[in-house]
Amino acid sequence: MEESKILELIAQVNKQMDVITSDTSVPKNVRSAISEAKQKLNAAGDLTVRISSAIYSVDGVSNDINLPPQARTMVWNLLSMLESIKE
Repeated sequence: MEESKILELIAQVNKQMDVITSDTSVPKNVRSAISEAKQKLNAAGDLTVRISSAIYSVDGVSNDINLPPQARTMVWNLLSMLESIKE
C-alpha cells in the first residue's frame, strides 16, 4: 500500500478515535483504552508494531458489556480500519 494512502487511513482512524473518546456515553475505561491506542499508533517506530499495539488495545475493550451499541459499532469499525492498514 502506498505511504500516502496509509497516512490518509491513519488520519481517518485518529478522527474516529477522537469521536469515541469525546463521547460521554462511552465508559471511561473504553475511552482510556482508545486514547492509549491512539498514542501507540502515533508513536515513533515500526508501523506494523504501532498498528498491532493499537489493535491490541482496542480489541481488549471491544466486547465490554457496558459499551452502548452505537459505540460498539464505532469500535468495531475502528478495528476494521486498523486491520486494513496492517495488511
